[in-house]
Amino acid sequence: MTTRAVTLAVTGHIDLTPPSVPLVRAALDALLAPYAGTELTGVSCIAAGADTVFAEAVLAAGGRLVVIVPSRDYRAAKVAPEHAARFDRLLGAAAEVEVMDHATADRRAYETANRALLHRAERLVAVWNGEPPTGRGGGTADTVQEARELGIPVDVVWPRGASRG
Repeated sequence: MTTRAVTLAVTGHIDLTPPSVPLVRAALDALLAPYAGTELTGVSCIAAGADTVFAEAVLAAGGRLVVIVPSRDYRAAKVAPEHAARFDRLLGAAAEVEVMDHATADRRAYETANRALLHRAERLVAVWNGEPPTGRGGGTADTVQEARELGIPVDVVWPRGASRG
């Protein structure tokens, strides 16, 4: 028996409040439940917040994790000490890691990483409060907008009670 393969990418807010994390995790677990029995692949940059919660949910569902790292200096320059252990654990659990060809983690690197996510995605999971793009580029709303322009279906996850810090 062959199972259907599906690839979901994630974009989302990094600044989820601590009480929001279990709400988002429960919503992601519910969103991933219909993919049980499929060859699930989750694509994430494993930044703090939504990216990490999604990656952990994919692994808990028995899925394959693909990590997109925005730049060569991302770990040293952008991963906060309180997130380092989770980042390293997820990086180690990844079936595949793709590092973007940028020396420095900046808006351009994030935009390139987001395009790489979308290039791989059949669907985009957006842990997003629905606010419009800021105009700076590289953010959650920008990625949602680009996905929609490309015709990639977007599943918005923002459970009641979720908030940003």
